[in-house]
Amino acid sequence: MILIGRNLSPYVRRVAISLRLLGIEHQQRALSTVDQRDQILVYNPLGRVPALVLADGEVIIDSAAILDHLDELAGPSRALIPPAGPGRRLVSKRLALATGVTDKAIEVYRERLRRPPETLHEPHAQQCESQVLAGLAALDAMIDPDGAITQAEITLIAGIGFAQKLLPALIPEARFLRVEALLHRCDPLPAFAETRP
Repeated sequence: MILIGRNLSPYVRRVAISLRLLGIEHQQRALSTVDQRDQILVYNPLGRVPALVLADGEVIIDSAAILDHLDELAGPSRALIPPAGPGRRLVSKRLALATGVTDKAIEVYRERLRRPPETLHEPHAQQCESQVLAGLAALDAMIDPDGAITQAEITLIAGIGFAQKLLPALIPEARFLRVEALLHRCDPLPAFAETRP
């Protein structure tokens, strides 16, 4: 398998972490959507990452579809999203919040760092910042920093890693103690350390 994309993208990174946690052999082509879009178009007509090239040449696009395939390969006992029942609903709820936090952090990045300053829409940037903090507060109340590492925790850590790298002032220190405990627990693990942006 070949993972297409750089780990600076939290959506590429969550796939890279998942591949490592599940012990799935793969290579990675760290292509950038900014500088290497033409090469990415070979794998995804939208020019987006991640994409996963399977051994038979089939390409899966979009991180959610890729993660679903990886869980199928791993089987229900090792899947990073439980296959059914209350456990699946709880992980899905946390995953939706973690994905929302990540999406809003990306919007803040685009507003504050990618737009020409004269086109910055400050109310939108502030709203996205408040959504990041509200999502983190909800997750901080829900997660068990010592519990199982599921796709919700992986996605949260990938999103926070993106924010810490590009928007260091976005997430206040010592505000989300359970989230911070989760980060401290997972940061040294090879799947997370080897994929840092």
